[in-house]
Amino acid sequence: MVQTVEAAKAKAVSLRSRVSLSPWPLVVVLADGFIGATALLLAFRLRMLQRIPTLSDLLFVLNPIELFSTVAWPTFEPYWFLWLVAPLIRVASLYRQRLYRFKGEFSWFDDGVGVLKAVTLGSLILIVVAFMYRGGFAFRVYSYSRGIFLLDWGLTLIGHVMVHGLARAVQLGLRRRGANLIPSLIVGQGELAELCCAEMASRPQLGYRVVGIVSTTNGPHQRSDDGQTSLRQYPVIGKLEQLPKIINAYGIEQVFITDPNVSPRVLFETIMQCWQRRQTEFSLVPTLLSTWPRKTELEQIGSLPMIKLFQEPLRGPYRYLKRTTDLVVATAGLILLSPVFLLIYWLVKLDSPGPALFRQERVGMDGRVFTLYKFRTMRVDAEADAHREHMSQLINGQIAAQTDGEVLYGKIADDQRVTRVGRILRRLSLDELPQLFNVLQGDMSLVGPRPPIPYEVEHYSDWHRKRLEVKPGITGLWQVSGRNTLPFEEMVQLDIYYIENWSLWLDLKIMIQTVPAILRGETA
Repeated sequence: MVQTVEAAKAKAVSLRSRVSLSPWPLVVVLADGFIGATALLLAFRLRMLQRIPTLSDLLFVLNPIELFSTVAWPTFEPYWFLWLVAPLIRVASLYRQRLYRFKGEFSWFDDGVGVLKAVTLGSLILIVVAFMYRGGFAFRVYSYSRGIFLLDWGLTLIGHVMVHGLARAVQLGLRRRGANLIPSLIVGQGELAELCCAEMASRPQLGYRVVGIVSTTNGPHQRSDDGQTSLRQYPVIGKLEQLPKIINAYGIEQVFITDPNVSPRVLFETIMQCWQRRQTEFSLVPTLLSTWPRKTELEQIGSLPMIKLFQEPLRGPYRYLKRTTDLVVATAGLILLSPVFLLIYWLVKLDSPGPALFRQERVGMDGRVFTLYKFRTMRVDAEADAHREHMSQLINGQIAAQTDGEVLYGKIADDQRVTRVGRILRRLSLDELPQLFNVLQGDMSLVGPRPPIPYEVEHYSDWHRKRLEVKPGITGLWQVSGRNTLPFEEMVQLDIYYIENWSLWLDLKIMIQTVPAILRGETA
């Protein structure tokens, strides 16, 4: 049922009263300061033991009275000043990493990396302070213990990870109950608006609540869903020229511009009017093909400034670096997972007659055909005609990527050819483990676009073939983004984005995010 404008306004007012977690950053700051102070005391006490602490040692030292009595020890006097400034340095380092920002999207992985950077930076500052200040030169001949600084780094890292992990868990729990969400507007009613609404509704951790839709058409602001299910639950609450009044009336803090046809002049004037009343943030949501690749160079031809785009995404040493990483990780994976390989091999053979390994021709980098290995998940007499027709319709845009909640990309819903064990293997993506052999052979990489079947490539447009410029991967950007229900062309756009923005850091993030994506069933 479509909400009325009045209901949306009442909901926005109610949301405004719950959106803030203003005391929450202060609580986390105090907890971090406490960690910074106690970690140094605990590091000093453990170092003074001069042996591996036992459980009784830890219980004794962790007694608050005993732990804070350390500050009265004469031997602790050189560390007094460090103990006083440590909480300030730790909090400042964490603030620099924007770890006290509790609005909008957050990432567990990014938070963990931010804590690691902040703790390391804080420890380096403490070391510099210790060796430069030396208690106002009162301890100029004193030799500070490197072990204390090392222990302090480790204990502080553990403490801050626990504090911020707990803070994010509480925040996520509140968001799932409708609190700590930023009231937002979507400007536009096209495919990008549909994508934004679907993403924010399905992922509360992003931290946004769509209050309504703002129309960009000149006529009456009537709904034109055209089958877009994610837009039906939001009311159209006005036109673009009414945006300043809408923002003020609904307490909007974020506006997403999803219509690429909005006049830049009209958009600029509208934003300036909005900022006169309220400091609302505006974000332009581009199509992936319109985004600039990060690997660009600025140059000048005569008096004309130019932006030079890299045509080859993995050139020179970067290609060798990626290959070295593939070899190391694939070798380690095959060794560590060898018991799992044997178990799956036995289960597949037991479940249905036929070979345990499935071999299939796939198209790799530069269009070269190679043999891909997987654990067999179908009956040996399964025909490929249904899948061939399905992929033809999907690539040509004749069918959507999702129908009635069933993910269709690359798979046929309720495929009767799949065996019992095969369904489990597909659900956990365990059928793809033998592709580690493809990585060792150099046909594939750990991270990259999905390797297509030759009959899929027959239907590719010219720009689709850009995804064949790099080696295909076992996992990739769109597989871990929760977007395996997107149309084929938008999946290709994600592959192209990965190619143009490749970095070893991006590969690492994708590999780490693959595990939770598998557990959620997003890569199946």
